[in-house]
Amino acid sequence: MTRKPTIADLAKAAQVGAATVDRVLNARPNVSEHARIRVTEAAVRLGYPLPAPLARLGARDRPELSLGFVLHKRNQDFYQRFAAEIETACKARSDVAIALRLRFSGSQSPDDFVKEIRALAGSCTAIAATGVNHASLTGLAQDLAQQGIALFSLLNDFAGSAGRGYVGLDNLKVGRTAGWMMATRIQRPEKVAVFVGGTRWHGQAMRETGFRSYLREYADRIEVLDTSVNLETRQLTYEATLDLLTRHPDLAGLYVAGGGMEGAIAALRETRPADKVTLIVNELTPDSRRALADRYVTMVMATPLDQLCADLVERMVGAVLGKTGGPPPRDLEPRLYLPESV
Repeated sequence: MTRKPTIADLAKAAQVGAATVDRVLNARPNVSEHARIRVTEAAVRLGYPLPAPLARLGARDRPELSLGFVLHKRNQDFYQRFAAEIETACKARSDVAIALRLRFSGSQSPDDFVKEIRALAGSCTAIAATGVNHASLTGLAQDLAQQGIALFSLLNDFAGSAGRGYVGLDNLKVGRTAGWMMATRIQRPEKVAVFVGGTRWHGQAMRETGFRSYLREYADRIEVLDTSVNLETRQLTYEATLDLLTRHPDLAGLYVAGGGMEGAIAALRETRPADKVTLIVNELTPDSRRALADRYVTMVMATPLDQLCADLVERMVGAVLGKTGGPPPRDLEPRLYLPESV
């Protein structure tokens, strides 16, 4: 459970003393207008509950924006944390009042993503979504652009030039980093395998390309088997990993470029000693953290969700308010976790 902010947290965020915070919250005398504003804005950022008069003052003159978000896999830890970080980033903005509207796609079908994005289009001035690469989503991005609604692609650039930008990792670099780790660990001629979620996740295709290109360039002693599609599901990844291990008992490495890593971890736990197969996965979750500690996972490459969501909300607000300038959009760097760092 997330810890509620305290007076001490509020004082630190506002860069004032706890006594000043107390005077502001209780409307006591001997406090400057500057201090009152700093405390009020810090409370908005931290989600600290303000007395009604202060809340009204804090919200005064702030533009009101309605921002929409579509994610998928509602029950997965990663997307639950993603949703929580979006909410935190929206609450942290003291310059605008954001009405947050968040929906989850029922599946990875293009039609389900389109349905949820369209459901937000009537009430939101900017939308950010995960989604697969498909003509229906590209067409939707074009429709929204004509309506003046900014659409941002999350994690996978499905909107292309019709959208307002991609927010996520440099997927080619992620794949090459996985290749570097695989080559570092495997010094002899060996076989490795790679899983992708499917042909419609172009970001994962870029990871596979980066992975293969690094090994081809720097470690051609390593043979990469034909790519396996796991539909980002635990069960299919589990069954496919068992099949790979049966057909290739000498398999030395496995890179899961998208979701479904839990299945690979479970299969290795059942059939191989710890540290026998180099397993590289994405996103730090309770499952991957435990597998790192037990040395069934060699490296986790995680999306910095706090940084991503802060950047995303900044770009969405800027798009709605017509702001120009500022730093150019940039792909984020993954956070790398190894067995000794968890």
